[in-house]
Amino acid sequence: MKHCILVKWNSLVTDKKELLPGIQSIFDKLLDLDGINSVKIFENIIDRSNRYDLMICIEMDKSFLSTYDSSDPHHEWKEKYGKFVENKVIFDFEE
Repeated sequence: MKHCILVKWNSLVTDKKELLPGIQSIFDKLLDLDGINSVKIFENIIDRSNRYDLMICIEMDKSFLSTYDSSDPHHEWKEKYGKFVENKVIFDFEE
């Protein structure tokens, strides 16, 4: 399945690109876990108030979602970047 996290940054974020290396570093750690197949991070290319800024797409075994939720990288993401999130949408799907 693909687990997608769409993020809209709040007004504390003045340089969206500055956040990317740290976010990429956190999510790259997931690749060391069995059950994670890939991690891709996408930046929005249209800067408008009604657009989200970032999408993180994690391809994982469906049964792995609970393990992901309790993983260190997931907690690190929430701890370090949660204060910058205005809104977040989670969308899970299979192709």
